[in-house]
Amino acid sequence: MILVTGGAGFIGSNFVLDWLAQGNEPVINLDALTYAGNRENLAAVDGDPRHIFVHGDIGDFELVSRLLAEHQPRAVINFAAESHVDRSIHGPEDFIQTNIVGTFRLLEAVRAWYGQLAPEAKNAFRLLHVSTDEVYGSLAKDDPAFNENNRYEPNSPYSASKAASDHLVRAYHHTYGLPVLTTNCSNNYGPYHFPEKLIPLVIHNALAGKPLPIYGDGQQIRDWLYVKDHCSAIRRVLEGGKLGEVYNVGGWNEKANLDVVHTLCAILDELSPRADGQSYRTQITFVTDRPGHDRRYAIDATKLERELGWKPAETFETGIRKTVQWYLDNQAWVNNVTSGAYRDWLGKQYGANA
Repeated sequence: MILVTGGAGFIGSNFVLDWLAQGNEPVINLDALTYAGNRENLAAVDGDPRHIFVHGDIGDFELVSRLLAEHQPRAVINFAAESHVDRSIHGPEDFIQTNIVGTFRLLEAVRAWYGQLAPEAKNAFRLLHVSTDEVYGSLAKDDPAFNENNRYEPNSPYSASKAASDHLVRAYHHTYGLPVLTTNCSNNYGPYHFPEKLIPLVIHNALAGKPLPIYGDGQQIRDWLYVKDHCSAIRRVLEGGKLGEVYNVGGWNEKANLDVVHTLCAILDELSPRADGQSYRTQITFVTDRPGHDRRYAIDATKLERELGWKPAETFETGIRKTVQWYLDNQAWVNNVTSGAYRDWLGKQYGANA
């Protein structure tokens, strides 16, 4: 049995669904169900006895301690995090509480429980902490991609809080001997992505006939990773990763934001054309850039391929087409998550026409 935290969010829910599709090992799924956590993401495993959902916070030491004692998981995979940069700019305190204090309390609960395990159980146990490439800061156009030895230079409250959580995980390994692994991933995309992020936002707004808001000049570059590839990488690191090590997970797909939007428009023009025959590209609008917007991220995932034999199965072209098709096929899910609170947020972030 494994314990997954944040398993109703975008990446976490994809991981839970993929994990249960791969075999019969049960999952305890702990999620606080904030704005990005959604039980509907897990509808496919409702009633599945292998999936035990617990509504709760990683910062609840007593709850986490009870779950560990009761279920004796062989691994904890920590996805739980506040993860939206724009929200961290407007309200950084939630990010401090979840990503730093929450991770600290999770580590404390695991440390207390781990210390009581028999030697063979200790040898088998792993705590895998899922983090982000944003902890490394921003790259210039010609800089080499981030590798695991890049120093941390976070530029937003979100990335600073994730950097702090990474340092705590490292410290608990070196100080207390916790058997930890850390992954730092590039931008994910795919099914169940909360539609305030670029790709699902563009798909949703395009189909609704709304503007497609692009920050600044749209030339910010990201390395795009299909979420199911990320899930397979985490499984591989959990299985074979060296304790205390960091593994960068990337898709080898550097794309400028504007190019991503053009690609989305072209696929939508093909799969769900506008009634007036015009391209969705006519809906593109440029908005004021966000404060401190990092110009480029890129991940060098060579270590993960060299040491553990992992590389992504999807190219950006194959993954993005699957993603668009998923959103077209799951409009009920999109409509359910685009609540009034979500619309208020979009208006605050992108203006009244978003």
